[in-house]
Amino acid sequence: MADPSLHHETQPLKQIAVDYTPEACDHCPDSNSIALTFDHRGGARWRTPARFQYGTFSALIQCPKGNTSGLNFNLYLSSLEGDKSQDEIDFEFLGKDKTIVQTNYYTTGTGNREETHDLGFDYSDGFHEYVIKWDKEYIEWVIDGKLVRRVERKEGESFPDKPMFLYASVWDASYIDNARWTGPYIGCDAPYVCLYKDIHIPVQTALECSSES
Repeated sequence: MADPSLHHETQPLKQIAVDYTPEACDHCPDSNSIALTFDHRGGARWRTPARFQYGTFSALIQCPKGNTSGLNFNLYLSSLEGDKSQDEIDFEFLGKDKTIVQTNYYTTGTGNREETHDLGFDYSDGFHEYVIKWDKEYIEWVIDGKLVRRVERKEGESFPDKPMFLYASVWDASYIDNARWTGPYIGCDAPYVCLYKDIHIPVQTALECSSES
């Protein structure tokens, strides 16, 4: 039986797939950095080419400056974006307030497990490290080395188990809940650029990932 700790060994991200608007996604493998732009073209979304089952995922992220009301920036895991029965684990930055981040997770398409965390800083002022540790028995969300949330598997309750891609995107979420979630979209400071660097993913083995989508 494999050592469970091996799930949490990581390696730099080398390759990505871009789901839409590839011209708004600037990936530099040599520097392990990605810039996502939101402007008149809309946003963009990248993901890992392969899925993983458990592991540690991390990135240094600097969200855009200016009036970002209405926008959503994120780093998350999903078994398949858009699938109504997806498993998912999220960090989501809400454009209406640069001092908070929302965490959430889904099992077979059901979420409603949101928690909002005060960051203690403006997420657009510089890079900060965001880490998702996903284990068979627990999920941890870590910011700048500080554990901000931990969820443990409980008997009789569903838990994310499906192999998942690492995703990130920038998009206009102002239509959700009549703009109460991320605020109304203003757009006065477009283009908005969300920066990701030093992105790490689990060390792959044949049992831990699948390239099928």
